[in-house]
Amino acid sequence: MFRPYLILVGLITGLLQVSAQQPAVLCNQIGFYPNGPKKAIVTGGKAERFYIVNLADAKEVSAGKPEGVVPSSNSSLQCQEIVFTGLTKPGHYKIVVPGIDSPAYFSVDPTIHREAAAAAVKGYYFQRVSMPLDKQYAGIWARPAGHPDTSIIIHASAATAKRPEGAVISTPGGWYDAGDYNKYIVNSGITMGTLLSAYEDFPDYFDSLSTNIPESKNGIPDLLDEVLYNLRWMLTMQDPYDGGVYNKCTNAGFDGIIMPDAANKPRYVVQKGTAATLDFAAVTAQASRVFAKYKKQLPGLSDSCLTASIKAWNWSIENPALAYNQDLMNKTFKPEISTGGYGDRSFKDEWYWAGVELYITTGKDLYAEAVKKYSDAVNVLPGWPDVGMLGSFSLIRFASKRPLGKDMSQPVHALVLRLANELTEGSKRNAFCTPMGGKKTDFIWGSNAVAANQGWLLVNAYFISGEEKYLHGALANLDYLLGRNATGYSFLTGFGKQSTKHPHHRPSMADDIDAPVPGLLAGGPNSKAIVQDKCEYRFTEAETMYTDVACSYASNEIAINWNAPFVYLAAAMEALMNKR
Repeated sequence: MFRPYLILVGLITGLLQVSAQQPAVLCNQIGFYPNGPKKAIVTGGKAERFYIVNLADAKEVSAGKPEGVVPSSNSSLQCQEIVFTGLTKPGHYKIVVPGIDSPAYFSVDPTIHREAAAAAVKGYYFQRVSMPLDKQYAGIWARPAGHPDTSIIIHASAATAKRPEGAVISTPGGWYDAGDYNKYIVNSGITMGTLLSAYEDFPDYFDSLSTNIPESKNGIPDLLDEVLYNLRWMLTMQDPYDGGVYNKCTNAGFDGIIMPDAANKPRYVVQKGTAATLDFAAVTAQASRVFAKYKKQLPGLSDSCLTASIKAWNWSIENPALAYNQDLMNKTFKPEISTGGYGDRSFKDEWYWAGVELYITTGKDLYAEAVKKYSDAVNVLPGWPDVGMLGSFSLIRFASKRPLGKDMSQPVHALVLRLANELTEGSKRNAFCTPMGGKKTDFIWGSNAVAANQGWLLVNAYFISGEEKYLHGALANLDYLLGRNATGYSFLTGFGKQSTKHPHHRPSMADDIDAPVPGLLAGGPNSKAIVQDKCEYRFTEAETMYTDVACSYASNEIAINWNAPFVYLAAAMEALMNKR
């Protein structure tokens, strides 16, 4: 299944991971804002001094004694904090701790995360389906088109009188979901909602962010060009006869480790579902208002999105509890489908999110009633099974722009501030001084999305209160993702001296190029990874169970819904840190 050289890669990666568990200096491997907080963590518990050296002239610019030893509650690591916020001069530096062989390198710059934010947006270009990636835009990762998806079979589970089993439809474009080559509405839903929210919160920033994609300079921000590529696919997944939305466009089973153009198995659209249809309704309602300002470039799109959203809402009213249960489906319909299920059995959060977006876009009270009815379902961070918080963030954004907006947003404010306070208090007890890791339960499959979504919530707490502690908490989680964590890795491919290099990502595994596709966020430490993918893990404590080898889909896969909150968080820091 894997190429032979991956065995050697695994051995080398294992040696790198040993270094992260030995005494090490860990910090954001990209760097810091001149006016922002600056911290590093020394592991090992024996550091007596640290020195910061300017690489331009090899002169020492700062020195001091690390803080006292703090044991991590998520592993056996002993940690000491280094604070150097007083270093404000832009430049390139290293932190040296006597007795530790490897210094930590970083830069100070007012736009320190701009390249990472742009790369994470462009990560979606590398996930595009049905089009070639030309060298002009993709560089060494150029590849032929994969999966034209113009002849997709109606699976028996999705058959209707007007679209019977075996009928063929066209549903091209969109993004490959993760390390695999399938396309899923539910996971696209939260991804699109997050990216559209990023644009709505920081339009000026994204209007100026160029990522060198084919559509650059077309009068539409590059972020929205990427969103549009997936939106057009999503619109094809709605049954035009009844308004319901198919759960996914998929092979019957996962492809092997091959490039997209070599994958040619039959593909299907499968059963419609309430979760998928409501996620679709939310996304298209939000897209309708975002793209309304681009009517000249995209005539009719905004109106078409709203029409599709209302049709999906109405179908959901008629089908309020149609769960996607793949195991049950496979007992009745053939061929059996074994790709990602994204099954969900509680739809209150989807009703809430869709209701919020439709209310904000249309102003109609019938959608506001749904928001009130299901508001008690929103109490956790965003995730594909729990999308309600996306609606809450939209209410914060538009509280003053709809008649009922202020009333509906008040409970949201209280909830967001309560959760944000829990996160900031947890960071005080965390040996790595980040909200991420405040609880061992943070380290789940896709834990890096947990860190990024915590950051998103903290940014919203900052919007509500104006308190800098929330902004700095969000920035600390970005530091976590880019190196200040127990593994010693920067989890964004292509960024950092020790970054993820062997993600579970089929193009990166099959293209015979040493460097992985850039701008993709690895899943991150997962306390149950070893039992989920049976890969070999040298370290097995909650915050250290991560391995940079391709077999580790439980800790090292990439996914569109993990990249999206990273885009939001990195862009938020760029937009906010220099405007206070």
